[in-house]
Amino acid sequence: QGLCCRTVVLSIWLSMNALLTKWRSPAAVPDRCQGIEMDAVTVNEDGIPYFFHSGFLFKGFHGAAERANETFTELDEHQHLGHVDAAFRLHYEDHPTEHNNIIFFLDTQIFSYYQHKLEGGYPKNISEVYPGIPDHLDAAVECPKPECEEDSVIFFKGDEIFHFNFKTKAVEMKEFTSMPNCTSAFRFMEHYYCFHGHNFSKFDPKTGEVHGRYPKEARDFFMRCSKFSDDSDHVERERCSRAHLDAITADNEGDMFAFRGQSFICKEVNDTLKVEPIELTFKEVKSDVDAAFTFKDDLYLVKDEHVFAYRVGENHTLLDGYPKTVKEELGIEGPIDSAFSCDEHQHVHVVKGQLMYDVDMAASERNATNERSIMFPSDAAMCGPRGVTLVKGNHFYHFDTLKLLFSRAVPERHQVSLELFGCDH
Repeated sequence: QGLCCRTVVLSIWLSMNALLTKWRSPAAVPDRCQGIEMDAVTVNEDGIPYFFHSGFLFKGFHGAAERANETFTELDEHQHLGHVDAAFRLHYEDHPTEHNNIIFFLDTQIFSYYQHKLEGGYPKNISEVYPGIPDHLDAAVECPKPECEEDSVIFFKGDEIFHFNFKTKAVEMKEFTSMPNCTSAFRFMEHYYCFHGHNFSKFDPKTGEVHGRYPKEARDFFMRCSKFSDDSDHVERERCSRAHLDAITADNEGDMFAFRGQSFICKEVNDTLKVEPIELTFKEVKSDVDAAFTFKDDLYLVKDEHVFAYRVGENHTLLDGYPKTVKEELGIEGPIDSAFSCDEHQHVHVVKGQLMYDVDMAASERNATNERSIMFPSDAAMCGPRGVTLVKGNHFYHFDTLKLLFSRAVPERHQVSLELFGCDH
């Protein structure tokens, strides 16, 4: 009988230990390129998209997931749900102490963060801050005026839509019959997106109307993945992607070459757009170009510590002696952020961080000289007959002359997908 009791106790102990080990084991890190459904989507104070899924956070349009509580630590102190229901960045300029806060909804509670720190007095009940808005929401998105009649938030729960007016605290029920139920919602570059599963639809925040061919695959436009839907239009994907460009340049004929992830985009003078895998067109580089520039009809691609030079033609051919190191070719330690050359110069201008250098390509021994600060760091840059273009994130800035790069007057901001590639949104 004693042995039997000990056996039972041991069995129970082993079962409990197995359960405890399972409970303690970390959840599998999600891969955004597998077509997962996001719990919530918002942007941070700098406009960088944050995608939340099962306790994890994806920052920007590419990169691995990290634990959400590493950025928003107090979330884990107050709850252990492993997810957030909804999130948005507060846009309420009439109340500067709240403007630009990131708001999270978890079951019945609301958390308000400023610069990733939980505001005093939070969490609070949703009913206290947003009276008339239900618990256990599916999605939420800010809607500042004049995009909505007044500064508002749009809340989604099932097929119910609530417009909350910040000024009056009034709640107006809406019927958005054109769009599916949102599992998360997102305002980005003054456009509104309803995510459902791993698809999305762009909608009018006042009426809910969906214009154009939707739904579309979220991975095609909001994530930089090496593989995506077989049904996707590859040209539209790159034309309208929100992921930033890695490099851009233009040749003497006016054709533009852009690089993003694994893709090479060629926009000809007649606006014809072609998209090919980099590894097909530039097999030695394969993917992930850091910078690109043209010089004397040749195309130079910079990746990590190496420079690849190609003779442009029907088949782009790697020139003899390449690749060379960045130090050997440009007189500076790699990696670099961007580079460009202008027709009237024999120099290539190299950008590293917020510093720009000149490299005399005619010199037998090349050095990066004439260091000076430019207006802001860039992801990509090019020079053409009309001046210099700097690309930063989803926008580009045009400078009529090289000298204007060093001024303090920030030029008008333009949208890459709309104005460089002719996307309709």
